[in-house]
Amino acid sequence: MMKQNNKQNKYIRAKHRVDRLRGFYTHAVVYILINLGISTYKIIRNLTHGESFNEALFDFSTFIPWGLWGIGLGLHAFYVFGLPKLLGNNWEEEKIKEFMKDEETTRF
Repeated sequence: MMKQNNKQNKYIRAKHRVDRLRGFYTHAVVYILINLGISTYKIIRNLTHGESFNEALFDFSTFIPWGLWGIGLGLHAFYVFGLPKLLGNNWEEEKIKEFMKDEETTRF
């Protein structure tokens, strides 16, 4: 019974990690597609206003969405990839055990 429970806990943790990875990859694809669309629109708009391609491409306003949203994407990446390494590979399991122990001691 204990082995089955342990196996089920491992499965739940693994599924949680896969869900976080899928969320990050979806975020990254949306980031690229939306920012490419915004940049394309801004470049075409600048070209129609008489700017050269280089001026339109390297306009500061073209890079603002990439940079600001990139900060959010970077934080998301840190949450998915960096946080477990910072806290340790099994920090979730250790915290669960700690909370369960705390709950046992406060109940009685």
